[in-house]
Amino acid sequence: MIIQISGVNVNYAEGKMSGVHVNFSGHDEQRSIHLSGYVPLTAKEYQDNESMDALQVVVRKKLNEKLDLANVK
Repeated sequence: MIIQISGVNVNYAEGKMSGVHVNFSGHDEQRSIHLSGYVPLTAKEYQDNESMDALQVVVRKKLNEKLDLANVK
């Protein structure tokens, strides 16, 4: 899955970063599957993964977790 980060929205509470929404789009190599949306991260998750390469890995991991959960239901 090819993931592109399209934006990062930082949320603040009481002057401190409280969380982040990482907006993304993605597709497979044949472009037969398309995904887009956002992945919510905690402030800690974001601070440890601020680079675009690291965010792509985190988004891919979170998407895999969500898709695996969908198979269970």
